[in-house]
Amino acid sequence: MTADLDELRRRIDALDDRVVDLLAERAELADAAAAAKRAAGLASMHDPERERRVLDRLAERGAGRFPRDSVRAVFREVMSGCLALEQPLAVAFLGPEGTFSHMAARHLFGLAARYREATSIEGVFDAVARGDAAAGVVPLENSTEGSVTFTLDALLEGSLLIRQELVLDVSHCLLGRADGLSTIERVYSHPQALAQCRVWLARHLPHAQVVQTSSTAAAAREALADPTAAAVASRLASELYGLAILRERIHDRPENATRFVVVGTSDAKRTGDDKTTLAFSLNDERGALRRVLEVFDAASLNLTRIESRPSRQRPWEYVFLADLEGHRDDASVAEAVRALGERCAMVRVLGSYPRFRAPAPPA
Repeated sequence: MTADLDELRRRIDALDDRVVDLLAERAELADAAAAAKRAAGLASMHDPERERRVLDRLAERGAGRFPRDSVRAVFREVMSGCLALEQPLAVAFLGPEGTFSHMAARHLFGLAARYREATSIEGVFDAVARGDAAAGVVPLENSTEGSVTFTLDALLEGSLLIRQELVLDVSHCLLGRADGLSTIERVYSHPQALAQCRVWLARHLPHAQVVQTSSTAAAAREALADPTAAAVASRLASELYGLAILRERIHDRPENATRFVVVGTSDAKRTGDDKTTLAFSLNDERGALRRVLEVFDAASLNLTRIESRPSRQRPWEYVFLADLEGHRDDASVAEAVRALGERCAMVRVLGSYPRFRAPAPPA
């Protein structure tokens, strides 16, 4: 039995050596591809559209009994490592480490990227606009609580564009150093997280003071310093800050998910399965919104989301934000944008990007 086990381990070691040799070969090819990009005058090394296609193809191909989700995770890190050799990618996110934005950023860019914490969503946008980061990852909307207004306002007031989206399941945990729920006097977290766990907190911690923080990871830091406090945060925050998980999955709706977007100085190329985010304001006249919606209908465009935000220009004026299927380079979308310009006081494309498709479950 021991001899058989030793032989199996030798074979595994030999396979590991072959994998390392193949990684070295892939790194050489990635370096050659980077040189070809530079020769073609392409400024950006990171190509999220190609990355998505490669990951989809490899996951679909499968690797025998090796889990398909793990195929994605392994090759995401391989791509991240090769990209770091070509051009280390700086990515800003709403920090500190352990936030769901941090989780989303790592899911999108892997471990080899250089991550830059920002203390606010506006700080993420500012880091990208100044050139301190090539991309920023921010939450846009939650399936329970709706849109993240700070992100919408930053998109409206700045010049950055959405170039990628990710829908991430959000599982909130109650973290802390307390021996039990009865000793918890305060619960810290970001307002969105607290809102997503409102019913659970009222039922299980009715007498605890609820304290808002700038992020879920900042809440974990507060709980780390106070044995009578707890934080609503992620499992990753528990690992990073050494806090016990007192309760898992405390969000009120089991299907809780957050849509994150990557913002940059340019949006994405057309893939054929895209979305576009628009902002427009209306003239103050009867039937203005109806005439605008007729533009989308006439172009056979499907609106997947529309909402209004107060304008920062004048009181009681509003800006509408809409997501629609299609890319700004599609003839139908381009025609709709042109027609909107004739009916609206302001029209802006806030980005065209590949539509997120959740990986297919294992067969």
